[in-house]
Amino acid sequence: MILGDLLHHKRGLDAPTLDAVASWRATHASLEILLVRGNHDRAAGDPPHDWNIECVSGPHQLGPFRLVHEPDDEPVHDAHTLAGHIHPCVRLYGAGRQSMRTPCFHFTQSMAVLPSFGSFTGGHPITPRRGDRVFAVGDDRVLEVRAAN
Repeated sequence: MILGDLLHHKRGLDAPTLDAVASWRATHASLEILLVRGNHDRAAGDPPHDWNIECVSGPHQLGPFRLVHEPDDEPVHDAHTLAGHIHPCVRLYGAGRQSMRTPCFHFTQSMAVLPSFGSFTGGHPITPRRGDRVFAVGDDRVLEVRAAN
């Protein structure tokens, strides 16, 4: 599943991108892909038909999950929401006063906001609150970030 913003703009559908996705898709033809349209998908339009990606508008119910692009503040009591859009990240600090910003998974009682790993996506810094679970993602490891007391 893709929680929105597969493409940023129609100009993203250039020949190199079309060729790369067609090649990847040929080797993963049986993989089912669901795109919950995001704000950039509305401008870019749905992906080409031969990419074989099912496109839906959110919210979209999938088993116990409610799939959306943009997180919302209202908990839904019969489903756990999975969202994208804000590209959560956290800043990690080392003993030598160095720091780095890294994508993270942000889980609350009713929602999970998933990171983006693209080089053009930026990131929205989040501060974990008591009860949240946040997992920073690095090249070869995952680190749980605790809420400040």
